[in-house]
Amino acid sequence: MAEINGISVPFIPITQGGDLNSSKVQSGDDSFSSIFQQELEKIKFSSHALKRLENRNIQLNDTDISKISDAVSKAEQKGSKDSLVMVNDTAFIVNIPNRTVVTAMPVNESSENVFTNIDSVVFA
Repeated sequence: MAEINGISVPFIPITQGGDLNSSKVQSGDDSFSSIFQQELEKIKFSSHALKRLENRNIQLNDTDISKISDAVSKAEQKGSKDSLVMVNDTAFIVNIPNRTVVTAMPVNESSENVFTNIDSVVFA
C-alpha cells in the first residue's frame, strides 16, 4: 500500500517488459472487444416499435431477429440510412446507423401500402 494525501491506496508497480501484454490481459481485451462488437450488432426496438408489435400482435422469434439483423448489416454496407426491411409478411422500418427498428406492420394490414422517408428496401 502507498499513501497519497493521507489515503492508503494499493500500489501496482509498472514494469518494463511483457507484463502488460500477457495472455491473460490480452484475452480479457479480446473478450471485451467481442462482447462490445456483439452489443453493437444487436438490433434495438424503439418504444414506438414495441407498441406496434404488441398492438398488431406481431411475434418475432430468434430467426426473425437474425433475419432483421442480417438485413440491417447488408443495408449498412450499401450506405443506407433508413430502410424498409421485409421479413415474411411484415414490414419493419429500421434506422440503419442506430440499428433501431422504428415501426413494424403486417403488409396485409396496411391500407395504402405506402412507405415514405426510406432510402432502401431489403427482403430478408
